[in-house]
Amino acid sequence: MPAPHFGVTIPQIKRTWNEAKTNAREFEAMGFDSLWVCDHLYGPQSPQIPILEAWSLVAAVAAITERVEIGTLVTPAGMRNPAQLGKVIATIDNIAGGRIIPGLGAGWMPREFTDFGVPFPPIGARMRQLREALELFRAMWTEPEVTMDGEFVHVRNLVCEPKPVRRPPILVGGAGEKVLLRIAARHADIWNNLAAHHHALPRKIDVLREHCAAVGRDPASITISQQCLVIIAPDEAAAAPMVETAKKIFGGHMGDPTGPLAIAGSPARVREQIQRHLDLGCTMFVIEFFGRDTREPARLFAETVLPHFR
Repeated sequence: MPAPHFGVTIPQIKRTWNEAKTNAREFEAMGFDSLWVCDHLYGPQSPQIPILEAWSLVAAVAAITERVEIGTLVTPAGMRNPAQLGKVIATIDNIAGGRIIPGLGAGWMPREFTDFGVPFPPIGARMRQLREALELFRAMWTEPEVTMDGEFVHVRNLVCEPKPVRRPPILVGGAGEKVLLRIAARHADIWNNLAAHHHALPRKIDVLREHCAAVGRDPASITISQQCLVIIAPDEAAAAPMVETAKKIFGGHMGDPTGPLAIAGSPARVREQIQRHLDLGCTMFVIEFFGRDTREPARLFAETVLPHFR
């Protein structure tokens, strides 16, 4: 089983580049393994909500950090030209010295496609877009030239130079059991369970393993990761009102902070809940810390939780 990996999201929505930069540097210094951004062109609640574009932000963070991996959770495969996106990722991986984790999914917000002049097809077609994009990326990051004439991807004699420093590990994010998890079983290095489905993680892992068996893949070759809201306070009494506030703010979008796998409470409780994930086979955590200034809970986590799993 891989060693536990702890990633943390950086400020991006209604935040400035200076805030994102400061937090990225501090999270790296705290000892976190990776930094993450969401890939939306609009704020999830409204187009009027300011949000920093994901791959521009990844490139900037790559240039100001040295050790941490950097990823997207997740990039909709059909929201950009896939060949051009593959070139962008390869270039940023060179800037980062081999630290990029491209997270891919199908997308779910129609207007961030259509307002930018990009079609938003039905979910079945978006899943096929995802599969073709993953096939293209693996080819263009490893082969001298690529020709592909798919349903959505059309490239001829495509050259991607320089290649990524390493072949970037591909994360596939989503919870759909029939199609998405089958795509992950075939193509993903990392599968990420979205926070809204946190409670269903044990079943999703079982389904992923079934798909792996069907395609003849060792499930141990896929790192299982969980997007998670983490609420941490010095003791349970201090954490309790934070949990109630989080329930009101997120309304289930980031999972149930009182659910069976919720990572919320004192450092001891947080360690206990992380161990429950490890026992299930989930070794990678993409953390959204609860708090206006997420550096404060991140620092408490780094001091009281990280050392326990190193």
